[in-house]
Amino acid sequence: MPTGTISKRSVDAANPESKDWLLWDDDLPGFGLKVTPAGGKVYVFQYRLARPGQAERTPARRYTIGKHGKLTPDQARKRAKDLAALVAQGIDPRQQEIDAIAAEDEAARVAAEQARLEGELAFENVAATWLDHYENEKGRRPSSVRQAKLVVNNHLKPRLQGKPMPHISRSDLQPVIDAIPAKQRGMRRSVFAYASILFGWAHKRGDIPDNPLASMVKPQAPKARDRVLDDAELVFVWQASAKLTDPFGPFFRLLILTGQRRSEVAAINWAELDRSTATWTIPADRAKNDVAHIVPLSKPVIAELDQLALAEQIKAEEEKPDGKRWPKSGFALTTTGRTPISGITKAKNALDAAISEAREKQPLPAWRIHDLRRTLATGFQRMGVRFEVTEAVLNHVSGAKSGVAGIYQRHDWHDEKRAALESWAAHIEAIVSKKQKDSKVVPIRAAL
Repeated sequence: MPTGTISKRSVDAANPESKDWLLWDDDLPGFGLKVTPAGGKVYVFQYRLARPGQAERTPARRYTIGKHGKLTPDQARKRAKDLAALVAQGIDPRQQEIDAIAAEDEAARVAAEQARLEGELAFENVAATWLDHYENEKGRRPSSVRQAKLVVNNHLKPRLQGKPMPHISRSDLQPVIDAIPAKQRGMRRSVFAYASILFGWAHKRGDIPDNPLASMVKPQAPKARDRVLDDAELVFVWQASAKLTDPFGPFFRLLILTGQRRSEVAAINWAELDRSTATWTIPADRAKNDVAHIVPLSKPVIAELDQLALAEQIKAEEEKPDGKRWPKSGFALTTTGRTPISGITKAKNALDAAISEAREKQPLPAWRIHDLRRTLATGFQRMGVRFEVTEAVLNHVSGAKSGVAGIYQRHDWHDEKRAALESWAAHIEAIVSKKQKDSKVVPIRAAL
């Protein structure tokens, strides 16, 4: 191998040959210049490391310092001296470079992970993605979506915003539950349930290592409600509903007469109604238990719907409006013509105010809209309606319709449901008009 002083003159004079050749510096051992057949000139440093505790050295290793042009001979020489100093200390320059690259890679990985934690995996961003997924999942009920949004926006986000999801633990979530008054058991339970769904979803995606709510104590379930309105209270609700602006008055009266869930009544669509057969078919995707449900319509219900249809015809300036020709589509209870009614809580407050005024500033004992459904079921029991018929009217899949009985019992109780709802409507008409007493209502079992 040729040797000589590596300088600008010697480097410029080094011409390519048919294969790589090296010029070794005769002043600094290991410092050399490699010349390639294509004319490339690269500064190198060749060295051997002593084995720990032994005089024997390792095989020669070669370290590429850099290309001539980007480095001058003097700069390359200085770098070679630095490398020689490292070797003298037992440090492998190549390993040091590998370690430096690894450290840079690790720093970049940590920075990227931190950016992901503060961005993509920040609670509010994961929660927003989950809400979008939850809302668009097939068969998801609007009431569930509304509750999920309420839990996230009103309870979880105020305390967890900005926190990376993988860093949220039980100690972060328990205060969220504790902040809800103990008497609000239902809300505590709801926040726990929807938070568990959210974190479980994130766990399955691999965003978090586990679901912290899985090891938390589930809040106590709210006490089962048993509020039932008596006949006098029902009369006050019925009469006060007439003082509400439409369509909220019909909404409350339909709740009383049909016993269906508030969400199902609020979003009742003309396409679900058939005046010729006097039936309302609630599709499976709108029913709470995902089971399609046929509700026979009593005469007072048809009268309420006729009035709503009449209002539609008058608004559309139809000739000879009579209300007996129901629209084929659209929401029956709507203030916009495009969406079902909203603001039901506000309407309930207005109803309570009208009731209080009618009772000389004496409001009814606390009651909820769902109590109207329980009141119908209790009224059925009082009138002797079979339990299976009550379950069928309420679209409950429990008791007599669950388990093996539910598999083999295919009777839909249609006629019995119609008789029960007609008798209940007659009872409501009777107590409202005060034309007959409850004791004179014919028990429904006598009619079946």
